[in-house]
Amino acid sequence: MRTPNSDMNTGLKKGTWSHEEDQMLIAYISRYGIWNWTQMPRFAGLARTGKSCRLRWMNYLRPDIKRGNFSKEEDEIIVHSHSVLGNKWSAIASKLPGRTDNEVKNHWHAYLKKRVNNYNMKSLDVQHDQVVEMKPKPPTNHIDNFFDFCLTSEDDIFTSCSTSTSKDQEVEFSYDYYGTGSPGTVDDLQCFWQQLNPFENM
Repeated sequence: MRTPNSDMNTGLKKGTWSHEEDQMLIAYISRYGIWNWTQMPRFAGLARTGKSCRLRWMNYLRPDIKRGNFSKEEDEIIVHSHSVLGNKWSAIASKLPGRTDNEVKNHWHAYLKKRVNNYNMKSLDVQHDQVVEMKPKPPTNHIDNFFDFCLTSEDDIFTSCSTSTSKDQEVEFSYDYYGTGSPGTVDDLQCFWQQLNPFENM
């Protein structure tokens, strides 16, 4: 009859390890070392599979296991290694002395994965803003600007000349009107002569 904590074919236990089992595995490895995980459970007196013993030792019982929170340097190593190796947790854990592959995997999914995704999204937003800022502006039509300037300048000059006439200009025009180069009428000549000899008719 199959029990909840035993294998159906071999009678090997499954599930949570007891304190006594932990001590038996530690005592055997401390005395004989690690040589064959498939054969070791039987010699250690454990009703466990070789895989179960290996995982229990590597992830929990090793004396060099590093406990506690991951440091900033460890996080950086995990993020960089994951970008290169993907989900090869054993290879990533080998770069972190004292950390297990299971611990590294849990830390990635619980904390680092979300942080990396948020960083990537912000990077994409920044790149999009830079592309928008770098978008070329339409070229300036210098020819159209030149003609607009010329037309505006001509309008200003015409308006200035047509709307204002100084007193000096009126005097100059009057002087030209009585100039000697124009024959004029008899009255004009007489008026001009009187201007030259104002005391003659006195």
